[in-house]
Amino acid sequence: MSTPAAARRPLAATLTGGGARPRPGRRALWVAAAAGLLLLALAVGVLVGPAGLTPRAVLLELWHAATGSGAASGLSSQQEAILWQIRLPRVVLGALVGAMLALAGAAYQGVFRNPLADPYLLGVSSGAGLGATLAIVAGGSLAGLGLPVVAFLGGLVGVAATYALGSSVGGGARSSVVIVLAGVAVAAFLNAVQTFVQQRYDDTLRSVYSWLLGRLSTQGWAEVLTVLPYVVLASVVVLLHRRVLDVMSVGDTEARSLGVDAGRTRLVLVLAATLGTAAVVSVSGLIGFVGIVVPHAVRLVLGASHRTLLPVSMLLGAAFLVGADVLARTVMSPAELPIGVVTALVGAPFFVVVLRRARLR
Repeated sequence: MSTPAAARRPLAATLTGGGARPRPGRRALWVAAAAGLLLLALAVGVLVGPAGLTPRAVLLELWHAATGSGAASGLSSQQEAILWQIRLPRVVLGALVGAMLALAGAAYQGVFRNPLADPYLLGVSSGAGLGATLAIVAGGSLAGLGLPVVAFLGGLVGVAATYALGSSVGGGARSSVVIVLAGVAVAAFLNAVQTFVQQRYDDTLRSVYSWLLGRLSTQGWAEVLTVLPYVVLASVVVLLHRRVLDVMSVGDTEARSLGVDAGRTRLVLVLAATLGTAAVVSVSGLIGFVGIVVPHAVRLVLGASHRTLLPVSMLLGAAFLVGADVLARTVMSPAELPIGVVTALVGAPFFVVVLRRARLR
């Protein structure tokens, strides 16, 4: 008769530790390959779109801007505006959002040793969703702050409530299980409040659902500059802890015996990942599955070492979301799909495959 731990082992192995582990000498090769894939996705994102800009004209325009020489692109002033003020910032923002969500997902899963943790755990998405809902029903702004700022503050309130509840219930121990359960409770409460607000102001439901499904279509350089400092700060903090995450993967007691303060490290990493997530969610809306799909796909191929997992997840997360955005704005052109619909259509089948692999082992 199998024990509960034994019963869970195949799934855990598949989700957190399965796959070959690259030799140290090949780690740089995998990172370079992921970077190459990201560059390809960025090129496709800039060159492809429904606005009638030919790839040749776009390349000539970019070459002229970079070198100050070359033939004229032939783009009209309106097409130049589309390229420089709409398409380019959209591609850059998509890369930042995808990289941050994938990195945060990998960090959450490592910190909590929970393969199903993602950036929307801990009440971040629910808090941001409630904040966005309040901003929308207030007419697009709340006390003059605007939707992104209010959503950002809502996300921070959500994770703060989760940590406060987890600390009070756990007696200050802040175990991973208590924090995860506290996050579930806080998210359920915030979702209930959000639903109540939506029912009270049903004339704004369309705008709220548009934000909840994710969007990059209305963003520009201002939003890129808004989220960039938070993404850089959060990424640096998480990446500097990549070796510590490997140590924590064996358990808090073992990590403590090796000189790692698991509680303090967990707090730092959760705050960093949440800060970056709240920042990107505040401008892009709720884009699901990136934080789960990308880290798990990397684990299945490269293994669970965070020294490889974190940077490769960032690069592939950026490439994944840029590619998803290209599909979102081209498959039904001139209409546009919410990007969250595309990521869900990819993410759900991926999980079916993962669960089937786990069952077969």
